[in-house]
Amino acid sequence: MTNKEVYKIWAPSGCDWTDWVRPVPFIGINEHLNYHEVIDYTIPKINYIKEKMNDTALIIDTQGVNSIKEGIALAKLGYRPIPIFNGTNPPINTKSTTNNLIIEPLLIWGALELKNIKIENDASPVFLLDSNRLNRYKSSRGIFDNSWDIYPQDIPSKEYLVKKGIKKIIIRGEKLNSDLSKVLYKYQKDIKILFTDGFDDPKEIKIPKLKETN
Repeated sequence: MTNKEVYKIWAPSGCDWTDWVRPVPFIGINEHLNYHEVIDYTIPKINYIKEKMNDTALIIDTQGVNSIKEGIALAKLGYRPIPIFNGTNPPINTKSTTNNLIIEPLLIWGALELKNIKIENDASPVFLLDSNRLNRYKSSRGIFDNSWDIYPQDIPSKEYLVKKGIKKIIIRGEKLNSDLSKVLYKYQKDIKILFTDGFDDPKEIKIPKLKETN
């Protein structure tokens, strides 16, 4: 499949939330994509929710490979997976802080899976992040810094979510990362924020206001 074909499967027209699918990781995909690392394409079992909840959006903030695989598992429950990866690939023969290349074969695999999954046009979203985005090694000049952050424009606004009937956001990750905390801080006034490590049931959290850094 070409990158455009893969992108259109992840972001079909006429469906809610697909405007937030980021095109960046699809740019490097082509029919001759070669990736030499061994990848486990097993779809994981979801333990922290049992069924789709129409008033609940999810954010998966784990390593990119696992995030996409979990997104497909949630698609089978009826959620619409929305990849919002914004990392670029490094120049050829250059080491980088974040392995964004591994995202590409997973997006192709995910597209093939999605072709066989029926998802309603107004299905609740699951936003897919790569927790490796925050890998940074400022002291090393020989490494290409392709880290990235989540900003308010990367996900729907609080007002838009409320308008669509979203009352809860479940974050699934190893921890609540600082960039996501900054974005969601104001959401919690109108939307309940819950967190799970993927094993325990989601529990409501209160996000403290983070100090601005220079």
